[in-house]
Amino acid sequence: MPAKSSGWTSLSALRALSVTAWDRGQLLRETLEPSGVYPRRRVLKRPSAAELRDNYAAARDWAAALFSAAGPFSLETVDIGRATIGSNQVPAAAVFASVEDEVAFAGKSRELQRFLSLADSLAGLDSLLLSWAAKRPKQLLDLGDSALVAAGVALWLQSNPSPGVYVRQLSLPGVHTKFIEAHRRTIDEMLEALVGSQASAEDLSQQPSDLEVLLDARPARTSGARFAERHGFLHPPEQVRFRVLDPSLEVLGGARDITVTAEAFESLRLPVTRVIITENLVNFLSLPEQPGTLAIFGKGYGFSSLRDASWLRDCEVHYWGDLDTHGFRILDQLRSVHPHVVSVLMDEETLLEHRESWSEEPAPSRALLGRLTPDEARVYEGLQSDSYGNRVRLEQELIGWEWVQARLGNATVLPTASDGMCQLSVHSLRGPV
Repeated sequence: MPAKSSGWTSLSALRALSVTAWDRGQLLRETLEPSGVYPRRRVLKRPSAAELRDNYAAARDWAAALFSAAGPFSLETVDIGRATIGSNQVPAAAVFASVEDEVAFAGKSRELQRFLSLADSLAGLDSLLLSWAAKRPKQLLDLGDSALVAAGVALWLQSNPSPGVYVRQLSLPGVHTKFIEAHRRTIDEMLEALVGSQASAEDLSQQPSDLEVLLDARPARTSGARFAERHGFLHPPEQVRFRVLDPSLEVLGGARDITVTAEAFESLRLPVTRVIITENLVNFLSLPEQPGTLAIFGKGYGFSSLRDASWLRDCEVHYWGDLDTHGFRILDQLRSVHPHVVSVLMDEETLLEHRESWSEEPAPSRALLGRLTPDEARVYEGLQSDSYGNRVRLEQELIGWEWVQARLGNATVLPTASDGMCQLSVHSLRGPV
């Protein structure tokens, strides 16, 4: 039976090896920090003498394709088949004399020239930045001129530690708040290259150290706030927007819709027993008056503003999000901060009752969630697996208001404790939660 040629290293397979080396940044890095690997020899899987005898035509075509492509590389050959069908010189290895030759074979010469130009511009700003370019070569190429702008910020930070101004006040060409937000990590890494810090940019954004905990130091809540704190910028405080749904409660005179800093929110001591967190602004504004109840306007992923509000742990807290995979993922994340949170209007009955309002979720979450109840997990998995239909989602603002009121408007609020603080109540909602 003729031998198959699929195991031999084809020209396309050889090129794929070089393209992979490019995609991993290895070829780019080699141009900045030569490792001595060149001339690089890539061994080819070739026909055996038996395969040459049994499938000579295929072996001939295979070798011809490699010989015709030689130029960026040279071919080493071996003599096989002498004792069976006669002497044949068969390609055994492809040898690239230089990294530029392998880049050309991968079809990336133009990109290499762009990379070298960018690296040269970085070196013109400060030669120490080349260590960052060697560490993140593909990132330099992907960022393009934005990498040079980020380098300018890093150099400015090196010269201006603890500037004591808002990022918005930086007067650097091309630099604005959104640029900083998008390139914080790159700026940190470049600054590390400039100052020779022993801590990596990843370490800088981790959780507080044991010493910070012992000293009760409170780390900045968000990545943007951590960046500002790390470099001595001013940063706007996080804010929490809430509505007092109990008309008998006096907070700020007659104010009902209030926004305070997260720090102020954590210090509140309101005589409420129940808190409802909702992601939709109209729902937040439409929630009816209810005794002993507070509504919080959520912000999707990220509950850092509620992290230190320990008084919420003594309240009955309900979360109302979209009935889609990301809604459940946000719920799971909220429970990492406040484990006792109960979902509402995120059940299968609500989902099935509103079929006519279903839409398609653009990019469903595939995350494994460990903080959902069994019923929540069943709905989440059904949404993931398209058990209800293709990428089904039910946005919270499309749920019938009568349905909402029937489940949110019949809470039985337990009497408050003698100190007026929250008391945890259970089974206060009618219907599945």
